[in-house]
Amino acid sequence: MTRPRRAHTTRPELDSLSIYEYPTHLREAIDALPSTPGVYTFHGAEGDLPLYIGKSVNLRNRVLSHLRTVDEARMLRQTQRISHICTTGEIGALLLEASMIKQQHPLFNQKLRRTKQLCSLRMFANKPEVVYSKEVNFASTPGLYGLYASRHSALEHLRNIADEQRLCLSLLGLEKIKPGQACFRAMINRCGGACRGDEAQDEHLQRLLAALEDIKISCWPYPSAIGLIERLGAEVQIHVIAHWCYLGTVSEISQAQTLDRQAPGFDADGYKILCKPILSGSAEIVLLD
Repeated sequence: MTRPRRAHTTRPELDSLSIYEYPTHLREAIDALPSTPGVYTFHGAEGDLPLYIGKSVNLRNRVLSHLRTVDEARMLRQTQRISHICTTGEIGALLLEASMIKQQHPLFNQKLRRTKQLCSLRMFANKPEVVYSKEVNFASTPGLYGLYASRHSALEHLRNIADEQRLCLSLLGLEKIKPGQACFRAMINRCGGACRGDEAQDEHLQRLLAALEDIKISCWPYPSAIGLIERLGAEVQIHVIAHWCYLGTVSEISQAQTLDRQAPGFDADGYKILCKPILSGSAEIVLLD
């Protein structure tokens, strides 16, 4: 008996793998890249649109790694040229990459796109509630925990904390039960039993606060904008930051002060990039009055 032939695959990712060819048309562009920190852009033919924006501490090596990646064949076939902007350090490259992706919306970048509705958790009457950056200033409001793209993701993380710490969903405001009744999780030993008096509710609260402390959002620690300085040899770049928002990069303090304007709003990517170097004291900082 003759077996039926398998149908031809229509999955584009498999087609890309089967026809991958090394993109020799980009070799000249690679030769022009320096081995320094910066941001690079793959441009397509139609209107020179950005296909992908990335960053690295070594531009040449990073872009070469793209050319060797079979999974990126589709993007490489569409790329007509590669441009780059040099920075004096990794922080500048991270900030510039995040800013360019938000402004230009490259086709193949999924992360670092602007989040329309940034959320966090805040304690109210001993229960966590979801708050939004449109309503609360995340840069100056104390007692905020975690950064989330949606209410759903915030509550999902809270449920994960409850699982790890054996917290009661009813005391967290995530489940309704009758007064004096044990929650279902307590009956299957997934809750410490604060709902039925097995542990004091104050102990339950302290375990919740201890778990939330790991994701606590730090308030902006300066009275105004700062200049974060990075150096590469004799070259200097000053990244102007206000309330965790990146406002731009200049080469002189006098220019930095012209960028000292009101920040457009709390930026989660800027916070994640800048929190550790600023709060640890490892970055060179100058106050902008």
